Amino acid sequence: HGTVATVSDPHEIGNVLGVAGVDFMIENARQTPLKCCFGAPSCVPATTFETAGAVIDAEAVRQLLERPEIGYLSEMMNYPGVLHADPEVLQKIAHARALGKPVDGHAPGLRGDDARRYMAAGISTDHECFTYDEALDKLRLGMKVLIREGSAAKNFEALIGLLPQYNAQLMFCSDDKHPDDLLMGHINELVARAVAKGYDLYDVLRVACLHPVEHYRLPVGLLRPGDPADFIVVDDLREFRPTATYIDGRLVAENGRSLLAPVPFDRPNHFAVTPKTAADFALPATSDRIRVIEALDGQLITHSQIAEAVVVDGSLAADPARDLLKIAVVNRYADRQPAVAFIRGFGLQRGAIASSVGHDSHNILAVGADDEALCRAVNLLIEHRGGVCAVDGEREEILPLPVAGLMSDLDGWAVAESYQRIDRMAKELGSTLKAPFMTLSFMALLVIPSLKLSDLGLFDGERFEFVELGFGR
Repeated sequence: HGTVATVSDPHEIGNVLGVAGVDFMIENARQTPLKCCFGAPSCVPATTFETAGAVIDAEAVRQLLERPEIGYLSEMMNYPGVLHADPEVLQKIAHARALGKPVDGHAPGLRGDDARRYMAAGISTDHECFTYDEALDKLRLGMKVLIREGSAAKNFEALIGLLPQYNAQLMFCSDDKHPDDLLMGHINELVARAVAKGYDLYDVLRVACLHPVEHYRLPVGLLRPGDPADFIVVDDLREFRPTATYIDGRLVAENGRSLLAPVPFDRPNHFAVTPKTAADFALPATSDRIRVIEALDGQLITHSQIAEAVVVDGSLAADPARDLLKIAVVNRYADRQPAVAFIRGFGLQRGAIASSVGHDSHNILAVGADDEALCRAVNLLIEHRGGVCAVDGEREEILPLPVAGLMSDLDGWAVAESYQRIDRMAKELGSTLKAPFMTLSFMALLVIPSLKLSDLGLFDGERFEFVELGFGR
């Protein structure tokens, strides 16, 4: 799809394997001509309210930032730490600023004086703007806004109207897209959609191609004499379907297919959990009203609800007829009791789905219609040491992810085909979400409000504290 460079935040694998995971990404990228600008993960773990596989502290961040392969400080998700002047957080930002490297932001819903203070700390961008007004506030403060269009979080339609007036402060972003969606397009797709809406072609291309190169100081040629020959060939300036991609003058992709040969690589991982039993997911009935996470289609934020509990044999049970399902987070780095709560929005009528991609600590996340299905889905991932799966009785579909429990060692086409089978099965089980696995992966991301679940318990992302499942009798 015409990609010559990426701005890549390795905090996912950093949460699993620490600095060794960042090293793995850098070394793996060296085996391709793709120009990868990696960030130094700023929040590993994302919060102190969950269990990750590693810690990357301020000193480790400094050492990473001093490396030429590291071009920026990755998204500063701990915005409460910024606002409350946490010394460790501010030290990481200071290291980046001292080296003249930009600091990426992460500030969903932050407005007014809080947004001003967050930016004043040295944050330069935000890709978490869900509404026009929120993005406008941040643009007026001087922040750069990345218009994101992922598989779950889709903000293009809400934000593209800012392009004419604030062109110089905008970039496009493909943050978190499923493999089959990536095969359909990403940045090139956003260019085509913006041009189709009537926005000036050159303004759109600046947002897609020029501003990222300038902001992150990418070593990408800009068609000037003496520049590296990095360019793409497209059929027309409406649909932007690349027919050829060149990096440093080398033809690397043609007619939608990579011309690069696969290379061997290691498959580092971190799984130290043993199989669970259905009893591990049981919840004693201590209240007749419960807090419920409400997942929202196309968004990463959630709402918090109060619902009447269903009690079966003294335990709280799921009620698929009311879209009241169980959600579990299982620590994959040690044998611990699963954290279990309730969720709405997934729509499963039977079975369960699970994933070892669970932002940001990447413990196992599962949603199911009953404890047995939850347990089976979780154990399937434990058996394979990572993946995404769906189960229903004896039927199961799984896409193994042997690299850190996050990535496949298959080519993109095979991964997309496997993912599509699992996605179809999730929807056959009743899921009404457009991207159930992408939505699932964000249900433990505590830095995006409102109600989420970590491996340590139910968490209020607005008050930034744990809350009880029960809500009184």
